[in-house]
Amino acid sequence: MAITKEELRQFAYDQGLDLFGVANIERFDNAPVNMNPKSIFPRAKSVIVVGKRIIRGGWRGIEEGTNWVSYSYFNYHGLLNTHFIQLPMYELACKIEDYGFEAVPYYSGVPERQEPCEPTREGDPSPNVHLAIRIAATAAGLGECGWSKVFLTKKFGPRQRLHAIITDMEIEPDPLVEPNSICTRCMHCVSGCPGAIPHIRENKYVEIQIEDNKYRWGDVDMGKCTLMYHGGDPRTSPFIHKDFPGMKFEVTEQTMTEAEAYKFAWTLSLGNWAKSDEFPHGRIIEGHAMLRDWSEAGSFGVEGSRGCMRSCFNYLEKQKLIEQTFHGGDFIKRPRWLLSSGGDRTHENS
Repeated sequence: MAITKEELRQFAYDQGLDLFGVANIERFDNAPVNMNPKSIFPRAKSVIVVGKRIIRGGWRGIEEGTNWVSYSYFNYHGLLNTHFIQLPMYELACKIEDYGFEAVPYYSGVPERQEPCEPTREGDPSPNVHLAIRIAATAAGLGECGWSKVFLTKKFGPRQRLHAIITDMEIEPDPLVEPNSICTRCMHCVSGCPGAIPHIRENKYVEIQIEDNKYRWGDVDMGKCTLMYHGGDPRTSPFIHKDFPGMKFEVTEQTMTEAEAYKFAWTLSLGNWAKSDEFPHGRIIEGHAMLRDWSEAGSFGVEGSRGCMRSCFNYLEKQKLIEQTFHGGDFIKRPRWLLSSGGDRTHENS
């Protein structure tokens, strides 16, 4: 008894997943050992990459400057790290194993916080091996990375979260997307970003090759990106000004590494150890989520992907370069709010 790729795809859709693509293991021949699926499952023959859409309306509160928790839960942590995508992927893995093939579900959370250990066997890669999920999705024919490093599909543009299943089932791979067929290098991600993407040095980029195709994207300053995204930028987080009205912090002048930025920004928004009468939730900066503790909402996307996602899909939809569009027209409908580093509401960008 066998199951076809199209039956697997339909099963994934029936479980609530929106994207399904397959890469053969040979497409990872050029991947470093600490990012290669064969380092996790040496007998692997295929990598299935699945995705679930990010709902456009989850960004509405941040775009208007009035509500944050909906994005963090429904579009970011809840979608990526909890049941919205995990349960249907689990069911897909079970379906594969029902037919006698091993299915290794890959959790694509935030590996940057896990330092490698000594190898468990001589000559093997060290724990923890992590796929580059966006490159895996490219290898599975789902889309390509845009200039901002965010993954784009023809269906949703940048609006999806991704996970993968590594299996010893041999499945016909999907065709690769032609490079630059989704990202037009319009640079709206650059003009919309407060400072991580514009800090890409001229001609500074990352390039990979999969079969005969070369894919290229900007080498984003991930330290600045992390500081902004997780609430460390006073221009995109009104909560800093609420709790520290005298604080001025220029993110664009910082040279933190990504790991250092996580420590700083997560202490602000996730400092569970810092509980006190003044900060009962344990967060030094209050206001962007009224949940009992951080585990209910996970990490917070305070900046809300202003350029790399919101500016990007607004442009792609307007130009009808992606399939899903909306009756209400443009997502960005008025001058955009952007605070000064001191909290003044005088700095707006279109």
